[in-house]
Amino acid sequence: MGVKYKVNEAFFNRWDPTMAYVLGYLYADGSLEDASYLRGKYLRVTSVDRDSIVRIRKWLESEHTIVVSKPPIGRIRYLLRIGSHKIYDSLTKLGLYPNKSLTIKFPAIPDKYLSDFVRGYMDGDGCVSLYTKKGKKKDVIVKKLSVIFTSGSFDFLSSLCEILRRKLQLDQGNVYKCQRCFQLRYSTNDSIKLFPFLYRKNLKDLFFKRKFVVFSKYFKLRPQRIEPCMRSLLR
Repeated sequence: MGVKYKVNEAFFNRWDPTMAYVLGYLYADGSLEDASYLRGKYLRVTSVDRDSIVRIRKWLESEHTIVVSKPPIGRIRYLLRIGSHKIYDSLTKLGLYPNKSLTIKFPAIPDKYLSDFVRGYMDGDGCVSLYTKKGKKKDVIVKKLSVIFTSGSFDFLSSLCEILRRKLQLDQGNVYKCQRCFQLRYSTNDSIKLFPFLYRKNLKDLFFKRKFVVFSKYFKLRPQRIEPCMRSLLR
């Protein structure tokens, strides 16, 4: 019988901001493994960002080892693999299942925690990009701010697009087919509307700072686009 490592097996049984954020991250970069031949059920979380794996392990109160993988080509990856029938079963009730990447559906998220879930998903499989160029006077000219969500599932992104459109009155947002995935892309105006939805005061470490910094850089270059509700977030 294998070693039993400590983990909070009730973590996904009750909604709160941290649980919703982690669930969103797992919808992006997590997977479930039913290893019936070992009588084991596992949660797997992988990332090229070690800090994100460390944070999830801390929130889950896990003592499991983070495994480092160094492929011949590409970036180092980090894996947290947690064996727990209870966590596995909790996550299946929340819509996750093995080999989910191409067929996953958008889950039922309490409205109170929707922004935490979406921010967690973006931190796992999304990006915030600022496109600039140098002007003739060597000043910085802003070309575009863009928020992009990526998934192998067209249905997941289509549902996310519709939910955000209704909730935030977004103008555009389209799902595009890429070579190996789909992308939901937002232009500058909609990306600005997404900012106060995704972030609020006192989030502590429930977000990737480098993505927040991209937003901050845009608003520093375009202070006229700062709405009153954003001022406290950008201090």
